[in-house]
Amino acid sequence: MTIKLYCFQSAGGLPDASPFVVKVMTLLKMAGLDYAEDRTGFARAPKGKQPYIEDNGVIVADSTFIRFHIEDAHGVDLDAGLTAEQKAIGWCAEKMCEEHLYWLIARAMWMDDANFERGPARWFNKLPAPARPFAKWYMRRRVSKNLWSQGMGRHGAAEADRLGVRDIDALAGLIGDKAFLFGDTPHSADATVFAFLAAIMSPIAQTAMRDAALATPTLVAYRVRMMRRFFPDYADAV
Repeated sequence: MTIKLYCFQSAGGLPDASPFVVKVMTLLKMAGLDYAEDRTGFARAPKGKQPYIEDNGVIVADSTFIRFHIEDAHGVDLDAGLTAEQKAIGWCAEKMCEEHLYWLIARAMWMDDANFERGPARWFNKLPAPARPFAKWYMRRRVSKNLWSQGMGRHGAAEADRLGVRDIDALAGLIGDKAFLFGDTPHSADATVFAFLAAIMSPIAQTAMRDAALATPTLVAYRVRMMRRFFPDYADAV
C-alpha cells in the first residue's frame, strides 16, 4: 500500500516549500518506499503542522518520528554502515538545521518584506481576495511572536546573518570534499542537511546565508548531487 504524504506545495525550484517535507520525501526515497502526495490535509494535521504520513492506516506526524516509523515499520536502516560517532555527528547536524537554521530561514522569509512578497505572500493566493490582507497580517504576526519567544526574533539583522553564515560554514566543514556527509552513500542526516541547504539556496529569500552557500562550491555540488539522485526534475533550479 502506497504511503500518503501530507505536504504543502512546490515553490522556488523545490519539490515542497517546507524543508521538513523535503526531508521526509528524501527519506522515503532513500528507503525505496512509494508515496503519494496529498496537499489538502493541513486542517487535519494531528500536531497542527506538516508533514505527516498515513501508512497502512497509521498516522505519523513530525519528520523525525516519520523517520523512526520508516525504520521500525519497514525494516530499513537509514544509517547502515555508520559508526556510533558518525551517527552522533549526523544527529547533531540534523538538529542544528531543524532547531537553529529553521528559525533563521523563518525570520528571513516572513520578517523581510521583499522576501515575504517573493515567497510566503503567494501562498495566500488561494484565499478569497478580501481575506488575504488579514490572513497575511495574522500569520506574520504569529511567526513574529514565535520568533521572539524562541529568541531568534530578538537579534538584529546583522546578528542573524552572522549566525546563519556560521551554520553554513559548519555544514561546509562537515561535508568537506566528500560526496555526502559520511562518504559515497547518503544517510538519514543527508536528507535533513540537503533539505535545508536547498531551501537556503532557493531564490525566494535573498540572504547572507544564501550568498555564503552559493559561494561554497562543495555545498553547491552537494545540493546538485542530492537533487539529481532524488529529485532530478529540480536539479537545475537554483
